[in-house]
Amino acid sequence: MTDQEIVSLFLGRSEQAISELDRKYGRQIRRVAEHVLRDPEDAEECADDTCLRLWNSIPPQRPEHLGAYACRIARNLAVNRYHANSAQKRNSFYDVALDELEETVPALSTVETEYDARELADYVNRFLRGLDREDRVLFLRRYWFGDSISEIASALGRRPHALSVRLFRLRKKLQEYLKKEGMMA
Repeated sequence: MTDQEIVSLFLGRSEQAISELDRKYGRQIRRVAEHVLRDPEDAEECADDTCLRLWNSIPPQRPEHLGAYACRIARNLAVNRYHANSAQKRNSFYDVALDELEETVPALSTVETEYDARELADYVNRFLRGLDREDRVLFLRRYWFGDSISEIASALGRRPHALSVRLFRLRKKLQEYLKKEGMMA
């Protein structure tokens, strides 16, 4: 079934939309959540919550790319649950990926935080569009999907150390880009 056909089922309030979504994107949604949370039960709950969010957001939303829309919702829910689960303790796996980016991306702590976050996201998206496909995939798998360096190395047929160096260079390149664009001092 196409994305638009599934969205039409959501718009028509057909419960079949949930089963079609799960058939087409369920594995991806759970994978996104599990990479953030590292707990299959929490990831499954996030997948269920993602379906509920989709049910409640379509309509009025009409996502053109349902898979990306669903994965973004799943990731946001997983990150929120991650923060709730680790309020008193550190989950070293995901924190390591976030810490890698901490020096690269400016902190947003002003009254205009939401605006600043959107503007920063636009700059990061432009930066990513300027990368070659493999660098873009590497960056997104590490910092969006939360894949470990060893998982990415295995999938891309590369050595983990080489990818670590490459990620370091990509972070520096992003930092230089953000400075050039006036997003960082």
